[in-house]
Amino acid sequence: MQYVTILGSTGTIGQQTLDVISQHPQRYAVFALTAHQNVEAMLQQCVRYQPRYAVMQDADAAQHLSQRLKAENLAIKVLSGIEGLIEVSAHETVNAVMAAIVGAAGLLPALAAAKAGKKILLANKETLVMAGQLFMDAVKQGQATLLPIDSEHNAIFQAMPSQAYADLADVGVNQIILTASGGPFRCYTHAQLADVTPALALKHPNWVMGAKITVDSSTLMNKGLEVIEAHWLFNARPDQIEVVVHPQSVIHSMVSYVDGSILAQLGNPDMRTPIAYGLGYPERIASGVKPLSLVDVARLEFETPDTDRFPCLQLAYDALAAGGTAPAVLNAANEVAVAAFLQDEIHYLDIPRLLDETLQKLPVEKVNSIEQLLEIDAKARICVKNAMTKTTVSVYKAVAL
Repeated sequence: MQYVTILGSTGTIGQQTLDVISQHPQRYAVFALTAHQNVEAMLQQCVRYQPRYAVMQDADAAQHLSQRLKAENLAIKVLSGIEGLIEVSAHETVNAVMAAIVGAAGLLPALAAAKAGKKILLANKETLVMAGQLFMDAVKQGQATLLPIDSEHNAIFQAMPSQAYADLADVGVNQIILTASGGPFRCYTHAQLADVTPALALKHPNWVMGAKITVDSSTLMNKGLEVIEAHWLFNARPDQIEVVVHPQSVIHSMVSYVDGSILAQLGNPDMRTPIAYGLGYPERIASGVKPLSLVDVARLEFETPDTDRFPCLQLAYDALAAGGTAPAVLNAANEVAVAAFLQDEIHYLDIPRLLDETLQKLPVEKVNSIEQLLEIDAKARICVKNAMTKTTVSVYKAVAL
């Protein structure tokens, strides 16, 4: 029996992980479930899956959940805050940790799992974007097993040679090719993008994802973060990582070899496939995903991404090239900007503008510690919020004139 902690169990990835686990009750048991403050969803999951621990990041939510669980006569220990997340990620009973908390909040528990030598199913790309070298060092030192769950990186992992290498060329790899759906606005003009609303941005043509990731997909920032993640996962230089737009989302990514071969992983756009791959690794287990019919797909299309209309992708490449704290700044700025857009506080095209301004304002520093990165993260968030305030004031002045 393998005991699994699911960080972010009430989110899309968390729910899909529970679905896969449900299909293999003799093989997996839920050790801990965690959420931010959704008490009702957590209560339902606790009733169904009977974990030993439930963790709410919000202290008031944790207290409320504890009361509800007692009323249900469920002896589930409730923890709260980052300390609770770390405890259930590093607990000696845990075999695998699904790291699916969106954003910077997922960094410390994922790091704790790495140091404790767990099998980490990494669906939180921000962990590597913020703290790539520090996290990879922790994985090595803790002798943890790191399995990427993003569909793109999972595809690359499956298509890459299994032997160790210092450079991609050592194993005959020419290039890593990340595929992008292009999102809902792939064919929009710049003028049309100016009128995009949160409701439109949340309508992804292929994937079912959380709100933040869905918006990131529409701006191509999700792909930009994946470029940075691929750099750390596969020891690839920026020039060895190519992004191509593939509207059908059937080829999840590819690896190009020096002999002219390209190996691709295909499947229906359903995150349960990479989740099942991670849970079962190195074996294969059923995911519940319908097999892909190539006849039904009929055609596969590819395009070059337009970084003029979608500058977030280029900003990510620039941050990766700058190195140091630049990716952490980019990530923090993006989290704040996307949240503001979803609240109708800024326009869609303000997102890349605010990211660019923040990267320009905050100097790049060499990464020395997690504490430094968390401080940089806080500075970047303040920087974006200040820029948003100035933008709002200038708009009001323009209207008054």
